[in-house]
Amino acid sequence: MWGSMSAGQGSFDEMFDSAGNTRPAYAEYCRWYNEQPPEFLRRKNREADDTFRRTGITFNVYGEDQAEERLIPFDMVPRIITAPEWRKLSRGIEQRVRALNSFLYDLYHRQEIVRAGRLPERLLRGNEAWLANMVGFTPPGGIYTHIVGIDLVRTGPDEFFVLEDNARTPSGVSYMLENRETMMGMFPDLFSRVAVESVSNYPRRLARSLAACVPPAFTGGKPTVAVLTPGIFNSAYFEHAFLADQMGAELVEGSDLRVVEGRVQMRTTRGFKPIDVLYRRVDDEFLDPLTFNPDSVLGVPGIMDVYRAGGITIANAPGTGVADDKAIYSFMPEIVEFYTGEKPLLPNVQTWRCADKDSLGYVLDNLAELVVKEVHGSGGYGMLIGPTSSKREIEAFRAKLAARPENYIAQPTLALSTCPIYTAKGLAPRHLDLRPFVLVSPDGIDITPGGLTRVALKKGSLVVNSSQGGGTKDTWVLKD
Repeated sequence: MWGSMSAGQGSFDEMFDSAGNTRPAYAEYCRWYNEQPPEFLRRKNREADDTFRRTGITFNVYGEDQAEERLIPFDMVPRIITAPEWRKLSRGIEQRVRALNSFLYDLYHRQEIVRAGRLPERLLRGNEAWLANMVGFTPPGGIYTHIVGIDLVRTGPDEFFVLEDNARTPSGVSYMLENRETMMGMFPDLFSRVAVESVSNYPRRLARSLAACVPPAFTGGKPTVAVLTPGIFNSAYFEHAFLADQMGAELVEGSDLRVVEGRVQMRTTRGFKPIDVLYRRVDDEFLDPLTFNPDSVLGVPGIMDVYRAGGITIANAPGTGVADDKAIYSFMPEIVEFYTGEKPLLPNVQTWRCADKDSLGYVLDNLAELVVKEVHGSGGYGMLIGPTSSKREIEAFRAKLAARPENYIAQPTLALSTCPIYTAKGLAPRHLDLRPFVLVSPDGIDITPGGLTRVALKKGSLVVNSSQGGGTKDTWVLKD
């Protein structure tokens, strides 16, 4: 049934070697797959779509005129990572997350890394994600990044790179959990044959991690944790509601909250109740209309005053978005070494900073071979993938780049690894990435074994974002 499929286009295929032989990590899965009747697999593929549609697992895709709500495509062929591979990744992820937290503390205090000449001050000056309101303030427990998503790509048997950091409000964990639940519901016998690390306890681990980050005003007992959502029209509302329900936390909007007696409190049928930890899924700009955008109706007037006075913990801390900046990303090797005294265990992708004159010249001369990204961009928007772009698109982007070079970075077009997806015509290799999820509290760093695998569903495409038509896979980390 597997045929003679092998990795193509010079990419490393995670399931098959260059001769078409199954790699050891997938051996038992392949044996199981070959035992299944083709009609059974086709029926299960349709069943997965029906499950996601009934559950309401959707994502907003934003076009020029309006947002369109779509089902997130799910592929039922798992992506499998061995235990030794995961141990190595975990060490690198933990090192990077520790460095990010130390970096954010330093940025809002003495800025030693700037004083040492390891990071240009211009990356902070005029950076909208850097908040003057956080200067001199230390969040409860010294934690800035309570939930972190580190995007990884693979290019070879032992070659993993960090593509970007998500320290502000990383999304996608609900899809990781639903992917696993769907797979276990469809193929329970498969999980009795392949020993896979569990991800289902993530909500409990998240609740425990957040509860460990109580503010100074906490008086004991069980902390009250709430999830702040912008509301049902937000593209990730499903995830906000899902996580609140799974954690046993309150799901609140800005209109449900107000500052009463120096605490942020939520309206209940028995009056107002103080919140100790607020897991916010609202951007900094809309968090407090008295401090940031005065027109915001999504946040809580006065919450920043309560926060600075020690009356509430906000996760992630305001101002963490500066670590998501792709120009900052280009300095992460120096940042990791500066705060840990160690070389990075997980390398960056080679990056040219277009604000640098020599780098800009190289990028302009080689646009057709490079990937160019906005330093504040996300979701696959505002970028150029040179090898798949037309001459007209490249020339239009060249003009934007020349006008505002400091707004862009460039990277080589990587030969991202592939893993097969299930199609009507059988298995076909597609490029993918991985977003592991990390929880940080004063008790330590907790990395969920696996994460969200995003896969490009179009042949040859390197864009895996759900908002750009990508899909997801269940991610298995094998037990020893």
